[in-house]
Amino acid sequence: MTDISVKIGNLRLKNPVMVASGTYGYEYADFVDVSKLGGIVAKSITLNPKQGNPPPRIYETPCGMLNTIGLENVGVEGFLKKKLPKFKKLRTKIIASIAGSTVDEYPKVVRRLERSGIDGIEINISCPNVNEGGMLFGQDPKTAYSVISSVRKVTKLPLIAKLTPNVGDISIIAKAVVEAGCDAISVINTIVGMAVDIEDRRPVLSMITGGLSGPAIKPIALHYVYSLYREVKVPIIGVGGIATAKDALEFIITGATAVQVGTANFINPKVSIEIVDGIKKYCVEKAVKKIGELVGSLKL
Repeated sequence: MTDISVKIGNLRLKNPVMVASGTYGYEYADFVDVSKLGGIVAKSITLNPKQGNPPPRIYETPCGMLNTIGLENVGVEGFLKKKLPKFKKLRTKIIASIAGSTVDEYPKVVRRLERSGIDGIEINISCPNVNEGGMLFGQDPKTAYSVISSVRKVTKLPLIAKLTPNVGDISIIAKAVVEAGCDAISVINTIVGMAVDIEDRRPVLSMITGGLSGPAIKPIALHYVYSLYREVKVPIIGVGGIATAKDALEFIITGATAVQVGTANFINPKVSIEIVDGIKKYCVEKAVKKIGELVGSLKL
């Protein structure tokens, strides 16, 4: 038997495969056995409901997808009343993703979640800080530190900081959020991109640019995991373009303790379960007794 359970802070997952925020809901339980997942990261929620951006806000690209949803969500109260009861019926770990427009909004959301029964919190710092003219929280180490430390002060739940790749040196941001008290970092969020309709010579997306996800960004995400593995002393969760067990294993061998599957869920609702099974098969074939033996085992 191979032990493929992993630990993120004091959160233990039955296996290293989670599904990424905004790509998977409790509705998937109608089609697949979601209890086989290590965990589900719910769609990002804010203090108050958000309408999001106008359409068109999703566009398929070669080997990927652009989106500019704009954090549309029901707000923390709506999540607690309408969404969480359905998530809690699923036999897997539930991680809430939170976002905000100001530093102060983050701890306010967390205070409402603290005793709700969720298993952990992923902090989305890849959204605009209105007090700084729209600069992403995750683009400045001081602001990133402020967000994580403000949340750390109000909860003992495991905290995962989701980092944006749209920075000059991601290691500076990673070190700042670890110092602020996060239990893990999630690498990476989407990469800014755009598409153009040549018939009317206009941007395809309503907001001109959007976040690129999918297989196109996998090599970039893998590089960030590799570069941060020796820089920080907390678990790394690899995110970006994972669509097969091979993809997930590449991230783990490079240094990720766990992974999140995102865009691939839209193509195949069963893909995350298939990835779990593929990791198990690989470990048996390679006589790996504990999945931890593979983490950071890259040979140079």
